[in-house]
Amino acid sequence: MPSLKEIKGRIASVNSTRKITSAMKMVASSKLHHAQVAIQNMLPYETLLEHILKSFLAAEAEAQTIYDQERPVKRVALVVFASNSSLCGGFNANVIKLMQQTVNAYKEQLGADNVEVYPIGRKVMEKATKLGYNVKAIEQCCSMVDHPSATPCIDLAMALGARFAKGEIDKVELIYHHFKSAGSQILTRKTFLPIDIETELERDHERDLTTNIVTKKAQDYLKQRGKRKSERGEGEETKPLNDNFIVEPDMDTVLSQLIPKLAHLMLYTALLDSVASEHAARMVAMQTATDNADELLRQLNLQYNKSRQQAITSELLDIVGGSVNN
Repeated sequence: MPSLKEIKGRIASVNSTRKITSAMKMVASSKLHHAQVAIQNMLPYETLLEHILKSFLAAEAEAQTIYDQERPVKRVALVVFASNSSLCGGFNANVIKLMQQTVNAYKEQLGADNVEVYPIGRKVMEKATKLGYNVKAIEQCCSMVDHPSATPCIDLAMALGARFAKGEIDKVELIYHHFKSAGSQILTRKTFLPIDIETELERDHERDLTTNIVTKKAQDYLKQRGKRKSERGEGEETKPLNDNFIVEPDMDTVLSQLIPKLAHLMLYTALLDSVASEHAARMVAMQTATDNADELLRQLNLQYNKSRQQAITSELLDIVGGSVNN
């Protein structure tokens, strides 16, 4: 049995660790709030752009561009979003695992040299380099995660779009965590190029950006809200489609403006989703660590009190035994 001094030392050590995890949880919660605000500010632009594309493509049967046409896949590029630091649970491990599965699947079909990886985040870049993948280094891959901005996303989207237009790559996929709420982040793999307009317009837009509380209630929030809307017969407001477009100056020019904007938006949304999911995962991990530290402290305090009481009892027995002998 450990001595009282050893137990006391363990209690002090666990207390110190608990202070660190509690502070990191609060920092992650603050950063998550800023990430939620960034997504919330981006959503009106996203909604309006998709409405414009939906109405335009529904009205113009001949509306098409090179960026939404599928072709035989000979070379693939993967844009993988992760974090720069650890202590966020299985966030990075899950992304890296899905990246490895995707790369291995394409390697069997196309060969190792025909699968490129564009890492966003230090962790995925280090892992992809270690595994010997065909890594295309991005100058701002680490700063994009620390300071999310639309500018590097636009630059990356333009570079990928130019390579796709030249035929250097035939397909681009995104791997990231989709942020639904503080307690729910969904690991997602979707096609970036060629752009599937129907799939993009039908993807999940429901988010809970009002709370940072990570509980079972928060995880079920969106599902229950959807059920209540269905029961009341409520749904999203249906906007009328204008089927009388006058295209100026011509169809190609209009599509050459709208399609790249959607591509930029897809990359920027994936970045914001990944950043928010990282902070949510770190908040959950630190909250779990703090709870475990509290439980360990409870057990150590109980053990300390038992050992202390046992020592006192032994001393009293020695005193009583000595007095009886005298």
